[in-house]
Amino acid sequence: MNQLKNAIGRELPEYIEGYGKVRPFAGAFATRPDMERRAPKVKRILPGEQKLADDLETVFKRIPVTDGMTLSFHHHLRNGDGVVNMVLAVAAKLGIKDLTVALSSVFPVHAPILEHVKTGVVTGLDTNYMSGPVAQAVSRGEFPRPVVLRTHGGRGRAIECGQLKIDVAFIAAPAADDYGNLNGIEGPAACGSLGYAMPDAQFADHVVAITDNLMPYPLSPISIPQTRVDYVVKVDSIGDPKGIVSGTTKITRDPVGLKIAETTAKVIKAAGLIKDGFSFQTGAGGASLAAAYYVRQMMEEANVTGSFALGGITGYMVEMLECGLFKKLIDVQGFDLEAVRSLAANPNHLEVGADFYASPFNQGAAVNKLDAVVLGATEIDTNFNVNVVTGSDGVVMGGSGGHSDAAAGAKVTIIVANLLRGRLPIIMDRVLTATTPGETVDVLVTERGVAVNPRRTDLYEQFKAAGLPLKTVEELKELAEKIAGVPESISTQDKIVAVVEYRDGTVIDVVKQVG
Repeated sequence: MNQLKNAIGRELPEYIEGYGKVRPFAGAFATRPDMERRAPKVKRILPGEQKLADDLETVFKRIPVTDGMTLSFHHHLRNGDGVVNMVLAVAAKLGIKDLTVALSSVFPVHAPILEHVKTGVVTGLDTNYMSGPVAQAVSRGEFPRPVVLRTHGGRGRAIECGQLKIDVAFIAAPAADDYGNLNGIEGPAACGSLGYAMPDAQFADHVVAITDNLMPYPLSPISIPQTRVDYVVKVDSIGDPKGIVSGTTKITRDPVGLKIAETTAKVIKAAGLIKDGFSFQTGAGGASLAAAYYVRQMMEEANVTGSFALGGITGYMVEMLECGLFKKLIDVQGFDLEAVRSLAANPNHLEVGADFYASPFNQGAAVNKLDAVVLGATEIDTNFNVNVVTGSDGVVMGGSGGHSDAAAGAKVTIIVANLLRGRLPIIMDRVLTATTPGETVDVLVTERGVAVNPRRTDLYEQFKAAGLPLKTVEELKELAEKIAGVPESISTQDKIVAVVEYRDGTVIDVVKQVG
């Protein structure tokens, strides 16, 4: 079969069995939309008809759920989720086969999916992020079809534009009424924003709310409305609150991480962004939160009020909102209980869907308004392409999530990383798996220096004037290799186990089987 070469030089087959025809990545903003928004089936409910069903098995039979369908789920319950396994157990009991699971992120708690793969209940997986046993099994080639890895904005776009057609969306609802109004801020499994479930609810053919907290009608506030929900099922528990709250929302105490974070804040200041109206996104990891800490200090010293902070919201961002450092929070996902509390109480804490947050094919996603974003990396290469999908062993251990989306939208995209990870250099000539293209990455900050993408001569001059420790990315790579040596290349097989889509639906890379 003929090979295609995409805009970052990755060779791809024209067609991938189990995925389809390949559209090669042509550049971060090169692909224009040429489709219409998908229209789900129109239905009605008459006065007196009930949406509340006795159990999931009843709902499966009424829809009906049949072989070959795509069932979608959101990941706001993270490693505490109980709904995916619950739904798939019903599918297995009813003898349904060849299902595609469209789950916005996969966690260790979802390991039972593997048993359903062995029995043929599940044959496909469509997700934005993976960790744990499922990710390891994908890397070993245990799924019948290649897994599709999207970005958070790319998933919203794919649902809206009909590329990812959802037959039935199962929405884990921390609070619901009997007519299908839902929110995520009440109940024992409160998770905050339901942003990643919103495109599913809007465009799926059938929508089923599963709740352990049935409230009187009408529920208030409403995140997902009754107009898009077909059935409501009450269960004993939708998830374990201990697994819902992220464990990575504390500022790092590691001296190297703190040094990187402080330098990152100096980069943002030197870029001229610490001024009224500043907008910011950072991750929930310790080093990223430390960068937010130093940015906060600079904002306070300059008496600056930012316009908004964006993305997955942590208690630290809530504190900055409540201190008046930001006027608004735009929240697609809450990471801790403070984020849940704030969303419930503060009118300036806004809940939005994944498409509003990051879709490239609409009239303007929130990421487009970002001044600065701080992101991590598993690997980065001398062309500033970033890998956040596979580890140094070639095994899938993550995914883009909002990485590529925020990088594309922000005025200044900063990658923060230790020069060595697990005694291996993070900079190489070519990343194993390209996730975010170098054209959307502006700066790399390490403990040994700051590298600026040659595309951004403006930033280089600003940083030079500010006295930042500038090095070329090649110099940083050479320094890392002097310390740790040149890492051995990863050996992979020919079988494609995952297709990495860029946010516009083109293929930026593929993941091949390891071992």
